[in-house]
Amino acid sequence: MNSTTTGQRAEGSVAERLTLFGYEIVAQNWKTKVCEVDIIAKKDGIIYFTEVKYRRGTAQGSGFEYITPKKLNQIKFAARIWCKENGWDGDYRILGVEVSGDDYEQMELLEID
Repeated sequence: MNSTTTGQRAEGSVAERLTLFGYEIVAQNWKTKVCEVDIIAKKDGIIYFTEVKYRRGTAQGSGFEYITPKKLNQIKFAARIWCKENGWDGDYRILGVEVSGDDYEQMELLEID
């Protein structure tokens, strides 16, 4: 399985789990020419810009380690663009989700920043 397919499966699993936790999925793989967000979700009047990182195991480190300061700045930039394009002036947050294992069911969510 290639990395694109693996990433899509991980993002799909996260979207399903977020839905089970009461989030409304607003968009998946939202992109512009200059930025992207894996999942945009809404819960309790807050928009969550979600970065999904999949790791089969821990040999290469945790998924959260790959949400570097540079990546976090890119997500924040994308969030500002999405808010402007969609007229959102409410609260928003950045959410990181680490997915692991062959079944894509092991997840840890972390609100970032």
